[in-house]
Amino acid sequence: MLPWRRLLGSLAALMLAGAALTPTAAQAATAPSSGWNDYTCKPSAAHPRPVILVHGTLGNSVDNWLAFAPYLVHRGYCVFSLDYGQLPGVPFFHGLGPIEKSAGQLDAFVDKVLAATGAAKADLVGHSQGGMMPRWYLKFLGGAEKVNALVGLAPDNHGTTLLGLTRLLPYFPGAEDLISAATPGLADQIAGSAFLTRLNEGGDTVPGVRYTVISTRYDQVVTPYRSQFLDGPGVRNVVVQDLCPLDLSEHVAIGLTDRIAYHEAVNALDPAHAEPTTCASVLG
Repeated sequence: MLPWRRLLGSLAALMLAGAALTPTAAQAATAPSSGWNDYTCKPSAAHPRPVILVHGTLGNSVDNWLAFAPYLVHRGYCVFSLDYGQLPGVPFFHGLGPIEKSAGQLDAFVDKVLAATGAAKADLVGHSQGGMMPRWYLKFLGGAEKVNALVGLAPDNHGTTLLGLTRLLPYFPGAEDLISAATPGLADQIAGSAFLTRLNEGGDTVPGVRYTVISTRYDQVVTPYRSQFLDGPGVRNVVVQDLCPLDLSEHVAIGLTDRIAYHEAVNALDPAHAEPTTCASVLG
């Protein structure tokens, strides 16, 4: 059984200001995904691939992307987001099921998006688990044939500790009461798990896919932050503080609110038209 209450006792002091920026479950349930998940959207010549957003642990297809999805839509992208890793009886808080099964859900969703848009390939952007889980899809489920690029915002590519994962819970009021001991998606993310061992053996990447990892030095969940980095051809590892020293985003904020990270993610999606990411990018 996962020792939630014992571990959470030591985390009470870690409530961060960023929590105030995170939508509640009730807000997520009613917030419209305005401008994205539009299956009539056809990719343009400027942006020929749909972008699929993959939420993190305890996230969902809406609340994780209330800032970034409109940011992409405004720039002319066809944008889609999915829910994955649902547990029976646990609404809103997803990414808790077995990650292999979640990768299968992503597989089906990519096929759905490609069929609707007529595109040959998609680009993926994921936050936390959502930046790591697609690597299983790419490596073992044939996803490399359907994906051009994977951009991870603070992905736990080489795992984290259980303590690190429980630090997410204060951001999601009510999550602890809803989550039972049966949370294989958390166990799969613990450094050294059988899942991560198999995912990373033989190399971090697969041919034909461009990988970008965007991390923050202030990550308090996936530590050390450099464990997020990937090795291999076609990889670019970026630290947001190297782009803007004033960026104080931690693990949650880099996915939910950080326009420095967003600007660099767009550069990764369209490297031919990349513009330098600086502190001024927050105004873009």
